[in-house]
Amino acid sequence: MKLAVSTLGMPGEGLDRAVEAATEHGCQGLELRLHPDTGVHAGLGPEERRSVRERVAAAGLEIAALAGYAGVCEPGPDEPVVEQILGDLALAADLGAPGVRVFPRGADPAVGARRLKAVSGAARDLGVRVLVETHDALATGAGVARVLDEAACPETTGVIWDLLHPWRHGEPPAETLRALGPWLAYVQVKDAVSAEDTTPVPMGTGSVPLEECGELLRGAGYEGWVSLEWERTWYPHVAPVEEILPGAAAWVRRFGGALR
Repeated sequence: MKLAVSTLGMPGEGLDRAVEAATEHGCQGLELRLHPDTGVHAGLGPEERRSVRERVAAAGLEIAALAGYAGVCEPGPDEPVVEQILGDLALAADLGAPGVRVFPRGADPAVGARRLKAVSGAARDLGVRVLVETHDALATGAGVARVLDEAACPETTGVIWDLLHPWRHGEPPAETLRALGPWLAYVQVKDAVSAEDTTPVPMGTGSVPLEECGELLRGAGYEGWVSLEWERTWYPHVAPVEEILPGAAAWVRRFGGALR
């Protein structure tokens, strides 16, 4: 496993601060939230894109993924969603990121599958995958797997397993992993007070079954990215991400990671 940290945990602090935090705490990568307050988004010009890529690489880091906000199953016309994903895929290619996160934001697998197929050619040409997160209307592994099974684009699609959401919707981790199967491409790790109260807490002090998830991933031979998604953007009263990263690094080391 390789450890990354999401810039969601550093609202308004910019890329340089994110690079500093990642390097100070043994991370190998950054998950870049696509939003103006992070300085990284699809509106960047060629020179700005080159600068982002060079600054991350100069620190010895990789860009693990771009955290986009397109809703692949969102009700409504396909064109705006497809265009948003295509823009994020082009940005990912320019930055050297292997994948772009999308949310379900709807519950109809056929809608999501149709849009994933629509961008599959561009994704293949760019060498970037679309990663559907276990979130909102399709928070379980079983739900997201239905979208990807119907899309049938294994070269260009995958799943982000956010360890919190399937569990809090009643799906045991073993069932999530079994449902995701070959689609599992990325893991977001976090802890929270409870299934009902998702306030972030330091790793191992909340209710998310992190030990069980870690054992399952180790047993499955998972060797991909694990990103600490510390949601300080949404919970500004919680501790700085620097205080949480040591616990995330320890979790990755325990279940199969050799960090920097």
